[in-house]
Amino acid sequence: MIIFVNENDESQRLDNFLTEITHLSRSKIQSAIKNGDVKVNDTIKKPSYVLKENDKVEYEFSTAEVTKIEPQNIPLDIIYEDDNMLVVNKSSGMLTHPTTLETENTLVNALLYKYDKNLSDLNGEFRRGIIHRLDRNTSGLLIIAKNNPAHEFLANQIRNHSIVKKYRAVVKGYYPDSEEKIDLPIGRNPNQPHKMCVTPDGKESTTLVKVLKHFGNEATYLELTLITGRTHQIRVHLSHNHHPIYNDTLYGAGAGKVKTQEQVLQSFYLEFTKPFSDEIIKLEIEPDEKIKKVLNYFENRREQ
Repeated sequence: MIIFVNENDESQRLDNFLTEITHLSRSKIQSAIKNGDVKVNDTIKKPSYVLKENDKVEYEFSTAEVTKIEPQNIPLDIIYEDDNMLVVNKSSGMLTHPTTLETENTLVNALLYKYDKNLSDLNGEFRRGIIHRLDRNTSGLLIIAKNNPAHEFLANQIRNHSIVKKYRAVVKGYYPDSEEKIDLPIGRNPNQPHKMCVTPDGKESTTLVKVLKHFGNEATYLELTLITGRTHQIRVHLSHNHHPIYNDTLYGAGAGKVKTQEQVLQSFYLEFTKPFSDEIIKLEIEPDEKIKKVLNYFENRREQ
C-alpha cells in the first residue's frame, strides 16, 4: 500500500500515522517499521520520524486482523455527484473517518453503505474516498473520490492550492480589520499534541479574513478563505489573533450563552476543476443551523 501524506497528516510521527490509518496496535506498527516493512520516500525511517507533506509512505504488512469498518445506513446530503466524485454536506458532530477509538457513525461508514468498494483507497481502507477532511464539529462541504485516478486528480488541486475553500464563522469580540491576510506558520503544540499552534518552526499557513457583520464588541461574523489547509488552521489563526471562534472551547473561546456543538464554523463554498475535464464546478450552501442560531441571538440583542 502506498499513501501520500497531505496537509492534514503532516507533522505526525510515522508510527502514530500508520496506527491511525491501519487500526493496528502501535507496538505492531513500530515492529513493522523496525523490521523494514515501512519506507518513506523509498527509505527506512525510525518510528519517530515526523511526516512532511507529500511524503510517500509505503508499507508491506497484513492488516487482516484489523476490525472491519462496517457500512451503516446513514443519510448523506449529496450536493454534487458525477461518475468520478461527489461532494457531501457533512453535519456537525460527525467524524470524517474512523479512528482507533471510534469506528462507527462516521462519514466513511455512510459512504461504504451507499458506494461499497466504489471509492478510492489511496488513503487506506479506513479513509475510503477521503481526500481532505473537516473537524468533527465543523460542518459543510467535503469532496469524495470514487476511484483512484479521480483521487489523484483532485488531490493535486489541493496540493497546488487551486481549489477554493471558503468558510463562515462567528468569532468572539470586535474584529478590527474589514479584510486581512493572516500568514502565520502552524505546527503541533508540543505541550498538547492534540492541538495545533502558531510556532516559528511550523508550516506556512495562510488564511484570508473578510468581515461580514459586527455585533458591537461581542461578536463578528466572518468569511474565511483557506489558501493552505493545515489541521485546525482557521481555529488556530483566529485564536492566536485573540478572536477565537464562538464556542470553540479547545482554542480558548469558552462556552458562550448560545449552546452549540462546539465551534460555529462551516465550510460553505467549494470551487474546483471537475476530474478529467476543464469544467469549473462552483458549489455553495446556505448557513447551517449553528450559524443561524448564533446570528439570530446577536441580531435580537441588537434590536433590544
